[in-house]
Amino acid sequence: MKLDRKEILSALETITIAGEGKNMVESGAVKNVLTFGNEVVVDLIIATPAMHIKKRAEDDIKKLIHEKFSPEAVVKVNIKVEAPAITNEIKGKTIPGISNIIAVASGKGGVGKSTITANLAVTLAKMGFKVGILDADIYGPSMPIMFDVESEKPISIDVDGKSKMKPIESYEIKILSIGFFTSPSQAVIWRGPMAAKALNQMIFDAAWGQLDFMLVDLPPGTGDIHLSIMQSLPITGAVVVSTPQAVALADAKKGVSMFMSESINVPVLGIIENMAYFTPEELPNNKYYIFGKEGAKNMAADLQVPFLGEVPLVQSIREAGDYGRPAALQTASIIESVFEEITRNVVQETVNRNESLPPTEAIKITTMAGCSAVKGK
Repeated sequence: MKLDRKEILSALETITIAGEGKNMVESGAVKNVLTFGNEVVVDLIIATPAMHIKKRAEDDIKKLIHEKFSPEAVVKVNIKVEAPAITNEIKGKTIPGISNIIAVASGKGGVGKSTITANLAVTLAKMGFKVGILDADIYGPSMPIMFDVESEKPISIDVDGKSKMKPIESYEIKILSIGFFTSPSQAVIWRGPMAAKALNQMIFDAAWGQLDFMLVDLPPGTGDIHLSIMQSLPITGAVVVSTPQAVALADAKKGVSMFMSESINVPVLGIIENMAYFTPEELPNNKYYIFGKEGAKNMAADLQVPFLGEVPLVQSIREAGDYGRPAALQTASIIESVFEEITRNVVQETVNRNESLPPTEAIKITTMAGCSAVKGK
């Protein structure tokens, strides 16, 4: 069968490269298509050097040509990366001594984002990393409860002649939360600028010291606090948490889209599926998919971002959070092994991101016609 170049080019309009929004022809990624009898050569230029994105683009092209034109076709995909130029200047402030800043987000409330953050933190610490948590969920801070430090108050210490807040430490994790400065029964009724100011104080007026990872527990959704954090800090990458149900996945997809948008451009390290299934104690071999099966895993594949793992619906995880001792601290337990696997994946994706991409810049936010607008870097 003789392959037609124009038909192949038209068919490639059905494929989108992760993070680019447009199909690979419209975005200009396809630079050339050549056919020689039963052989097809596609020259592709992409902006992201991430290995999984390059591999997915190559696989999608080969699958399309084999299924639509000829299963015997010899397909060669040449991929060239033209990443944006790396400058030595990182816009916005940085925190000396902090190697990686990971935002943990969810599109929807109630999916267990804070629980995942707490258990990732203690698992990283068990692996030997120095870890801090910035509880940026201004209107619903959870970390003081989850680490049993509700009654603690950060003290002021002198660092190089400057007064700094000393984070509260629990299970070898350094923590700062607005919950340390308000009564447990007190509602935080602040406008955006007040919340942003409080966050900036917890970020830059604190003695965080040397950290391998700072985990930022973001509020649900894609709002003002998210922009304030990304304006203040160069986020290394984002982890998105979702349950398998459709309504949670729809919101999680918006969260992924926010990070991957051209104006924000924060790498998504992957998606974690929480409450993936339920296994009764009396039926340890049974799995009941209460909220749906593999919804977040399938969404990760569709969005071409890594799937970091799944956390089962287990009563002890909830109880541990309520008692202020994250469940991953339970040695020789299923929960410990689940979070160890997920955390190893997060670490590996962070390593991959740091090896293949330039440092993330803090975004610029300006006010135009009374609205917040995000500008490219």
